[in-house]
Amino acid sequence: MSTELPPVAPEVLAEAVESLTARLRKKLDDATAGCAAAATGEADGSVTFRFGEDAVVTLRPGPAGTVTEAGQATCTCLLAPRCLHRAAALGAAPLADTDLPEPEPAESAGTEQTTAAEPAESAASAASAEAASGEPAEPAPALTAAQAGAAAALWHAAAEALAAGVTAGGAVVQAELLRAAHTVRLAGLPRAEAAALRVVRGLRAARERRTAHRLGDLTGSFRELLHTAGVLASGTADPALTGTARRAYTPGGSLQVQGLCREPVLSATGYGGVVTHLLAPDGSRYSISDVRPGGLARARGAGRASVALGGATLDHAGLARGGLRIVGATVSPEGRLGAGRGVRATPLPGAAWTDGPAAPLFDRPAAEAVAALLAAPVEAAEAETALIGCDVTVVGAAGDHLLVREAVPYAPLLRLLPAHPHPELPHTENLRRIASYPGLRLRVLGRPDLDRAATLRPVAVGPVPGAQYTLRLPGEWLGRADLGYDRLQGEHFPPPDAAAAAAGEAGPVPAADAPDPLADAPLWRVRRLLETGVAGGRRAVAEAARGTAAQAAYGPLRRAGLTAAADLATALAAEADRRPRDAFGRLADPSPDGYAWAWLAAATHLAAAERSLVAASWTATPNGATSAAP
Repeated sequence: MSTELPPVAPEVLAEAVESLTARLRKKLDDATAGCAAAATGEADGSVTFRFGEDAVVTLRPGPAGTVTEAGQATCTCLLAPRCLHRAAALGAAPLADTDLPEPEPAESAGTEQTTAAEPAESAASAASAEAASGEPAEPAPALTAAQAGAAAALWHAAAEALAAGVTAGGAVVQAELLRAAHTVRLAGLPRAEAAALRVVRGLRAARERRTAHRLGDLTGSFRELLHTAGVLASGTADPALTGTARRAYTPGGSLQVQGLCREPVLSATGYGGVVTHLLAPDGSRYSISDVRPGGLARARGAGRASVALGGATLDHAGLARGGLRIVGATVSPEGRLGAGRGVRATPLPGAAWTDGPAAPLFDRPAAEAVAALLAAPVEAAEAETALIGCDVTVVGAAGDHLLVREAVPYAPLLRLLPAHPHPELPHTENLRRIASYPGLRLRVLGRPDLDRAATLRPVAVGPVPGAQYTLRLPGEWLGRADLGYDRLQGEHFPPPDAAAAAAGEAGPVPAADAPDPLADAPLWRVRRLLETGVAGGRRAVAEAARGTAAQAAYGPLRRAGLTAAADLATALAAEADRRPRDAFGRLADPSPDGYAWAWLAAATHLAAAERSLVAASWTATPNGATSAAP
């Protein structure tokens, strides 16, 4: 059994790699490869790595379990601390999260306390005022010279990593990104740092061939990083891109909230826990989370952990089906409730989804709710975490997803995918059991997957009021089952004799024939080119520019009317193959900036086109076909 390695702060790893000589850097990837398997845990909590007889590296994490200082990583060889052994051991450990702990709100917090939402809210208010008055709003403030310089350095590091691709994006390339990420963090640009860390983690997962790695996710991370760094390097302080390192809490006064559902939280960096979603009578959304290091074990157990809020005597299971009256509430910009010393909470009786503030969630079609999310001036991350509700009829299983049809006229087929696909969590098992009851009427609460056509990731389900062939849940569940914690059993479903009355409700479309306008559109050719660049680097994309392959590949795009996508893909392939040399055979323009801009232009256009197809996939024509155009 391998020893679990302590997380390492990104700047510690970047400094260790930067101190190596050019000769040692070439050996770093090979030295790192076998480190994790050779690690040994010690009784004092440290981890040791033995490199031969004379070199032993020791990692001594701090009280939080993370290596945050260079002195916590030592080596016994003569070259230490600028040695290959120490850098390899640090590189084998996972990257630590750099988010600062959430600050405990002060009891005397008043109107002078600032929040992370203020810049975004100010921008939204300015946009609204401009639309109402017809006068242009004031331009966004400029970044400082230090911030713009840090963003420019991050852009260059990201462009170099993109040109290298996964195949050449080893420890040295990753260290350059980490060093640039630390610089933008010190400059007060935490969102840019977070984007860089996602790319580094994606490169690691791809090079280690982890099962959870998806090339499409890494492609999206590169797009976000280049976009963020490029905009910030121009000197514009876009509030949506600067971000904040802390979630500042502001006084929320007295609140009354009802539990909506709870779901497990499991991150790739070893954190686990639970978040419980809440609703106020006016429809405002709040949440209470309990996420700490511990991974899967903590995510599974936190569902019944006590709620640490103002002396409340509820656990998260009780709060998900109960309520709270809160005095002296403190709220983050994301709606997260704080647990300050001045907060007092009293439990309230729960309410079913058919009553109270949850009822309006199921009153409008899912297509309208998704359209509102896509049109709202909110960040993409907020839109992708918003919960929507709908009543559906089960069609059946198709591959890794469950097909359902919403109970509204001309509704398209919707795909239900597990909100958390980990096999130790019950999401997948619950959906598999639901799929065995075609025609079952189901009330679903979930978040739309805005990267897939007509796809919903359910968090909780319940019976449809008034339906005969629907779920039969215990009374204490108050009409809903949390798919991440509650396991649906046979007694929770209607008896077999009730299925005859629901025959035909599943609809005439077979599960295998579900239309997917996103997969059917020729845009997959652009997506494949972009992912080829992420996997193989600039050299792999350049192959598409040679011969007549480009014209043959992008002809279907032009015939489908997607001329902009075809032009951008052709320009990307041509830029990748553009390597001008001087009279001595040296590269005349070795900078990867032109290639990175061409890649980002194609990736941004593709993301917008796919988002349009996803939005259209939620609506259907009267004959039942999806209304999305190619």
